[in-house]
Amino acid sequence: MLIQLTESDSQILECFPVLAQLRPHLKQKDFLEQVQRQKQGGYQLSFLERDGQVLAVAGFCISECFAWGRFLYIYDLVVDEAARSEGYGQNLFEWLIEFAKRHECKQLHLDSGVQRFNAHRFYLRQRMNITGHHFSLSL
Repeated sequence: MLIQLTESDSQILECFPVLAQLRPHLKQKDFLEQVQRQKQGGYQLSFLERDGQVLAVAGFCISECFAWGRFLYIYDLVVDEAARSEGYGQNLFEWLIEFAKRHECKQLHLDSGVQRFNAHRFYLRQRMNITGHHFSLSL
């Protein structure tokens, strides 16, 4: 098992089938260009691979604000549907925590849709706290 940041276009594209399970609106033809664009703003894409197959993906960035100081924010965290409940999510989550610590982050944050009950159970098992409500407005 190997966890690393994507370094090549081919690695980014290998993440698409798993990430699309979380974000079904994504189109494969636009995926590489969008990830490259997001990377210019600090987005990073990591993946867990076993036997040459991507089984889990996390998209995140490191930022800083008055409310939280320096933090790692997880935008995307998903394990391939066929490989769930085998510890891959926990391995990737622990890797993200260590990555955040190595980059002097004081906190780790993410938002999760209110309907994602299985994800919430996972986050609570990882000792995360529910600390607020996220509000949005479509423009």
